[in-house]
Amino acid sequence: MSSARTRPGSPGGTRRRASSRPVRAGNRGSEDSRPGRRRTRAPRRTAATPRRGPRFTGRAVLLGALVLLLALTLAGPVRQYVAGRQELAELAVGHDALTQQAADLRAQLDRQADPAYVAQQARARLTYVLPGDRLVVVGDAGGVGDPGEAAPGEASAGQVRSGAAVPWYTGLLDSVAAADGDPPATPADPASGDSTG
Repeated sequence: MSSARTRPGSPGGTRRRASSRPVRAGNRGSEDSRPGRRRTRAPRRTAATPRRGPRFTGRAVLLGALVLLLALTLAGPVRQYVAGRQELAELAVGHDALTQQAADLRAQLDRQADPAYVAQQARARLTYVLPGDRLVVVGDAGGVGDPGEAAPGEASAGQVRSGAAVPWYTGLLDSVAAADGDPPATPADPASGDSTG
C-alpha cells in the first residue's frame, strides 16, 4: 500500500487529503510551504523601528513636478494681477485728490462771484478804499540805528532844512540817493563862503 491516505469508499486511485485550512497566497509556490520544513519568521517590527522605504516615489516626484509647473505657469498672471490692483489703488487715490481739488476750485469760483468777497479782497490785497472811508497805513517801526530813521536833531529828506521848505523834487532825489546807499547831498552854506560846486 502506498503512503498516501485514501478515503474509504472512493473508487480507484490514491488521493491526497485536502486540508481544511486555506493556504496563504504568498506561500503557495515557495519552498517554505512544503510539509516537514520548518518555516522561519521574519522579526516583527515594533513602533520604535519604523519601516524605511524610499524617500521619493515616482508619484511624489511627478506630483512635485506638476506643482512646480503650475506655480511657474501662474506666476506671471498673478504678478500682473497684483500690479494692476496696485495701480488701480494709486489711481483711486489720485482721483480722490483731483475731486477734492475740483471742489475747492468750484468753491473759490462761487466766492469770487460774490461782490462782497471781491470788495473785501480789493481792500485787503490792493488797499482800495471806498469813498468816505479813511485809509490808514501803518509802516514797520524800525529799531535804533535803522538807516531809514533819522538821528535826533537831524532833518530827514522831506523835512525843513535850515528853516526853509525843501521842494518836492529835492526830497525825491534825496530818497533815491538814500535808497542807493549814498549820503544825501547837503547844500553849500552861503555864510561860510565855500563854493565846492
